[in-house]
Amino acid sequence: MFITAYTRGGVEYTPRFLTAIDIEKCIGCGRCYKVCGRDVMTLRGVNEDGDLVECSDDEDDDDDEILRKVMIMVNPDACVGCGACNRVCPKDCQTHEPVER
Repeated sequence: MFITAYTRGGVEYTPRFLTAIDIEKCIGCGRCYKVCGRDVMTLRGVNEDGDLVECSDDEDDDDDEILRKVMIMVNPDACVGCGACNRVCPKDCQTHEPVER
């Protein structure tokens, strides 16, 4: 049985929670981060070795070892299943699934 929720008007729905982000597809645009009020994701850099490293949100990041930026999940248990992040993602790199009770 999947978790069910209700809208303010009493309509039942099944939340679909963020379960994965494909960092090969992600372009690190930050749209998902901006619409998520739950701190589920954060921005990381990908270095020459393919490792995830800390980076700043600034466009003028001086760290030459960062080849690109991607979003990763840091607090998946905070996700409420609203799907806002999925709706704004231009690369369809997120996986959302209902959770069983």
